[in-house]
Amino acid sequence: QVTLVESGGGLVQAGGSLRLSCTASGGPIKLHAMGWFRQAPGKEREAVTAITWRGTTIYYVDSVKDRFTASIDNAKSTVFLQMNNLKPEDTADYYCAAALFDISTPEYWGQGTQVTVSS
Repeated sequence: QVTLVESGGGLVQAGGSLRLSCTASGGPIKLHAMGWFRQAPGKEREAVTAITWRGTTIYYVDSVKDRFTASIDNAKSTVFLQMNNLKPEDTADYYCAAALFDISTPEYWGQGTQVTVSS
């Protein structure tokens, strides 16, 4: 069983930056990929980005391209999401996910961390 623990959310003004972290524990871990999803109030959950365990980016949703960067430190079983030039529309609960085979259907989820961007 894999446990994911996120950190790094908070309140930031538009144009600011935040860095989310997600550490996987419980092993042995043989994950295919990890990703970040978000859900804004009243909206459906959205896939933001995903990265393979080896560090290859799988995708970014168009709305965050050139602003968000995913990276992975697999020695520490941790995935990061660097979010720059944040916009109010980025406000959401952000969830880390991990997949054994296909990140579009992850087996494991974190508890979520809230990101609020004020205008």
